[in-house]
Amino acid sequence: MTGKLSRLACLLLILGIIGCEPQKHPVHHDQFFAFGTLIDVSLYDVEQPLAESVCRQIEQDFMAMHASWHAWQPGPLASLNRDLSDLEAGSIESSTLPLLMEAHRLSRLSSGLFNPVMGNLIALWGFHDNALPLGTLPDSAAISEFIAQAPSINDIKIDGTRITSKNPSIAYDLGGIAKGYAIDRAIDRLREAGIHNAIVNAGGDLRAIGQHGERPWRIGIRHPRENGILASIEISGDDSVFTSGDYERYFEVDGKRYHHIIDPRTGYPAMETTSVTVIHDNAVTADAAATALFIAGPDQWWSIAKSMGIRYVMLIDTHGTIHINPAMQSRIHFESAVNANLSLSAPLQ
Repeated sequence: MTGKLSRLACLLLILGIIGCEPQKHPVHHDQFFAFGTLIDVSLYDVEQPLAESVCRQIEQDFMAMHASWHAWQPGPLASLNRDLSDLEAGSIESSTLPLLMEAHRLSRLSSGLFNPVMGNLIALWGFHDNALPLGTLPDSAAISEFIAQAPSINDIKIDGTRITSKNPSIAYDLGGIAKGYAIDRAIDRLREAGIHNAIVNAGGDLRAIGQHGERPWRIGIRHPRENGILASIEISGDDSVFTSGDYERYFEVDGKRYHHIIDPRTGYPAMETTSVTVIHDNAVTADAAATALFIAGPDQWWSIAKSMGIRYVMLIDTHGTIHINPAMQSRIHFESAVNANLSLSAPLQ
């Protein structure tokens, strides 16, 4: 299964849950593709002309951001990466600089587990450019060489829009937070238009504001190994729900799954986790945290979540154990009994 189909299936699950009850007021849906996935904007009880106008603006915003932030197609970020690989000073658009600064901040909070400058490693595995993975293991010597160079945000100096580095292995890949950042900007645009009850969903990762009439929005969390949903979450107010899973983009060699969530410490996919779901009040933090906590695994997720200011976490390890903190447990509804597989952590806050 490709990542796009997997994310689309997750999206349909979520929309199915939202639409499972009779609706007294219309929900306006608008869909388009960006960042390699299906974007769905759902607006509750908004007049049709306003809904259509703001959705067109959001689509244009997403397309512009996609073009500016793509690491593998001609554009500002790819140009910056070429300059950095040649140990030359590069520059970035002022509109993109806040995203880079946010990527650096979140990388520091995650102790480098979210690493936005390991694009060359992603390319080695064939998970770049939304392409299908190569289906073969990369050369182990190339991975060892990359790990020895250890590219990190500490290798980068930013002065205004001028960016320099002394590490030629640096290559930005902002795929770990681009969707989250774009979703946050879309929510800003909706609020500017006076819309306060909506969901912006990027392939199953989303931010929801307000509620669905007199009831909360209901969000489904996919089971990482079975068809259907594992649990649901109700949102009434403003929350982002992001999930990282090893089922999104992967290939198998000799019966072993190799997925796209690469541990920057080893150069290989993180193998102790099957999925992580986080809730946070902004999408960009939730996006980066889902990746970082997946890599942290069952032994380190709690400390990394604490450092990143995440209050709600559910991590499922490769043995099927569900690691969850009390605050998340109070918000999530499991679709079947999971008590035997539940591991409750200490509170995060």
